[in-house]
Amino acid sequence: MADQPVELGTRDRLLHAAADLIAASPGESVPLRAICDAAGVRLPTLYHFFGSKEGLLDAVVEHGFARYLAAKEAQESSGDPIQDIRDGWDAHVAFGIGHPGFYALMYGQVTPGRRPAAQDGPAAALLALTREAHRRGRLTVDPERAAAHVLAANVGVTLRQIITARPDPGLSADMREATLAAVTGGQGSPGVQRPADAAAALLALPDDNDVLGVPETVLLKKWLADLARRG
Repeated sequence: MADQPVELGTRDRLLHAAADLIAASPGESVPLRAICDAAGVRLPTLYHFFGSKEGLLDAVVEHGFARYLAAKEAQESSGDPIQDIRDGWDAHVAFGIGHPGFYALMYGQVTPGRRPAAQDGPAAALLALTREAHRRGRLTVDPERAAAHVLAANVGVTLRQIITARPDPGLSADMREATLAAVTGGQGSPGVQRPADAAAALLALPDDNDVLGVPETVLLKKWLADLARRG
């Protein structure tokens, strides 16, 4: 048992060496020997801990997702699932631009039919938000479809900015709002109140208020109630 801390330390050195080299060379293949040299170990030691280069890269992806989730979990919920999706989109893009090497491994290297297990956490968090938005009547598509729309667009706009090596906040914002509009029917746009919400707010006005007189308020409520009954 005396050598267990040494083994754990060696594994961590290999993991961090690989992560640092990948971060320094986004999109480029990093030789295993370079990783071993940076960690101060020999190649058999790498295979002992990770089994293969794919095993090492999977571990690096998990390490990258841990960083990503830590950044997302530091954000407080706004109480509005659509706004939380909006904030999550921005955090996703910022992470990709700030850590292009990790991001390229996490989302840029595609194997048909295979998704890194480390993606499950962020995907589940997004789905929880779309399900809450659906529960509140904010979506025009099912929550699974909405989550797929958001993730596909979010990844696409992030990869584009990594490839061009030029952050484009305007493009990201345009894509974000277009995607939210597509899954909410326009209900996700900031500052835009849905007709049903506006009607509910007017119906909730007390008859004696500072906006309208009592007769006008009563008449307006009657019209809104008649419109609601007619569909």
